Amino acid sequence: MNEDSYIPSLTLDPEGETAAAVQEAPKEEEKQEEVVAQKLDLSSLSPAEQSAVRAFSEKIDVMNTEQVMHYGSNAQKNISEFSGAALGTVRTKDLGQVGDMLGDLVVELKGLNFEPEQKKGLMGLFKKSTQSVAELKASYDKAEVNVDKIVESLEKHEITLMKDISMMDKMYEKNQEYLKELTMYILAGKLKIEQLRNEELPKYQAKARETGLPEDAQAANDFSNMIGRFEKKIHDLELTRTISIQMSPQIRMIQNNDSLMAEKIRSSIMNTIPLWKSQMVLALSQYHSDQAMKAQREVTDVTNQLLMKNAEALHQGSVNIAKEAERGIVDIETLKKTNLELIQTLDEVRQIQDDGRAKRMQAEAELAQIEGELKAKLLSMRG
Repeated sequence: MNEDSYIPSLTLDPEGETAAAVQEAPKEEEKQEEVVAQKLDLSSLSPAEQSAVRAFSEKIDVMNTEQVMHYGSNAQKNISEFSGAALGTVRTKDLGQVGDMLGDLVVELKGLNFEPEQKKGLMGLFKKSTQSVAELKASYDKAEVNVDKIVESLEKHEITLMKDISMMDKMYEKNQEYLKELTMYILAGKLKIEQLRNEELPKYQAKARETGLPEDAQAANDFSNMIGRFEKKIHDLELTRTISIQMSPQIRMIQNNDSLMAEKIRSSIMNTIPLWKSQMVLALSQYHSDQAMKAQREVTDVTNQLLMKNAEALHQGSVNIAKEAERGIVDIETLKKTNLELIQTLDEVRQIQDDGRAKRMQAEAELAQIEGELKAKLLSMRG
């Protein structure tokens, strides 16, 4: 919305009846700059707004006590109600809760261990692998449930924040309208005060001096006091206008905070969580690859061990067979031993035969002696 395209309808009626009907001003190329610490004058308004202010200023009657009392009250009321609405919006939002949920999300995402320890050895490899994958999936499923709950809550907060951001835009535009309305009331009042002090009040004072009547002096004093009261009213409107000026950056700061928080939520939902889930897929894939590699390594090691043992056994068997194949039917040592035994046997047999022969010769001699002795004895026995 172009700020210069909106001109408030100023009123002297506290109930809101329009006293000066003003047509919408044509759009201008240059955007009116935000009024900061500077003296207000008509140059801050567009030509159409200046015309409206001058026309409205002519209708102000400072002698009307009720009119002075309620001058600009509608604009003040709008600012007051607007400030309360803005404060209520801030109070109903608990960005700390969003921060806590984002913190919980980080805890869940960091809490899952994608690198479980593995038991070494071929016997427990496949069993442990199955157990570890199951544990990893169970941990992921548990974390995913918590993450989904957090995401659901964050999405609700994101929707609320986006609505608040849109509402803040409307609030900002409305505050700019109220600010322009207050500015026009103030400028119209200042024009009237200037006209009263420079033109009307001198007339009252001149008349009092000419007539010298106390009632004319009182009238001049009353008129001056009414101008003073109206000046105080304009000062009150200027204070309210300052509040409205301060509301604009406050609204933008609140809106910026909402935007930052909404962006954090969106980034977590659209980037962090999908990356976390893809990490799970990569972890399982890498885990299976690692297990296959470990299994292959174990199988290769066992195969090598078996080949080495078979080679050793083959070597030893071949050597033994070769040795046995090269041996004679009877070992030379055996023949030597048997030959020695045979020689000893022959010697002993010959000795035994010689001894037998000698004993037989001795026995023959003894038998011949016995026979001779017997014959001699028989011959000696005669009768």
